[in-house]
Amino acid sequence: MFARSLGDDGAELRPLEPWHAEELLATIDRGREFVGRFIGLPDRITDLGSSRSFLESYAQKAATDTGRLYGIWLGGTLVGGVLFRTMDVAQGTAEAGCWLEPAAAGRGLVTRAARVIIDWAVRERGIHRVEWWAASGNASSIAVARRLGMRRDGVLREHHEHRGVRQDIEVWSVLAPEWEAQA
Repeated sequence: MFARSLGDDGAELRPLEPWHAEELLATIDRGREFVGRFIGLPDRITDLGSSRSFLESYAQKAATDTGRLYGIWLGGTLVGGVLFRTMDVAQGTAEAGCWLEPAAAGRGLVTRAARVIIDWAVRERGIHRVEWWAASGNASSIAVARRLGMRRDGVLREHHEHRGVRQDIEVWSVLAPEWEAQA
């Protein structure tokens, strides 16, 4: 099985697959309100069936090369994840994202994990542009984009409704030459 160390704290990055449905549901349950402040994932994963369905949708994306999903494990417990919500290899574009339960926040786990998958996308898959979309109020996610060397492209004003409130979405990106220059 594939597992990639994320540092000396024992954190690992692994593919998150349908057989992890119980673990995914458990981590969402532990961080449901925290995670759900800015993204709809906790509203989509509400029971074991919906957890499995979510994971199966990403297994299908992996099979068709249109997305990927990875879990972040800390001390053997799934605490969050990073993903390519979309991936268009022919166009050389991908949108990365993340979620993390509150007990694991503030350790740099998302930044470390996102670096691994972005590096893979750029160097192995030939992705030219990686985007990071974050609600304007999500300071933690925006800080990750900055730490990854991304630039703010703009704001999609009142892009979508989340829990009854229209959300402004900031679009951040890094281009392959910029990414490679950071290495």
